[in-house]
Amino acid sequence: MDTPLRTVRTNIVQSIRAFRVQDLQEAARHLGQHFLYANLANAQSKQDVLDTIAAQFTFPSHFGKNFDALYDCMTDPLHKSGPQPGFVVVLEQIPAHAKFDKEAREQLLDIFRDAADYWADRKISFRCFYSFL
Repeated sequence: MDTPLRTVRTNIVQSIRAFRVQDLQEAARHLGQHFLYANLANAQSKQDVLDTIAAQFTFPSHFGKNFDALYDCMTDPLHKSGPQPGFVVVLEQIPAHAKFDKEAREQLLDIFRDAADYWADRKISFRCFYSFL
């Protein structure tokens, strides 16, 4: 199978551009990697975004629902749970309005950039794709 990820660096956060979610999911399956998907179209605020990600990524109930806790859930506990095969993450339709402004969007994407760096240090692939609403 020719994977759409063959031309994508292994530790990156980038716009979804011409990729289709279904193709990314199939590529993750083919590579034996985790596929994490969150559709944020109905989120209005930072709390909504965090709640949606937590629910769709099936975070534990003790998730702190802040950006620090998001980073923690994307890194250390997974690393401590054993060898990881890699990650393909899709954040679809990140809100782009006054209640979730440019600064909040950049903070969110920075969390995933930091997670990509964390996994790169451990030689584990972490690709995150996003789109804005």
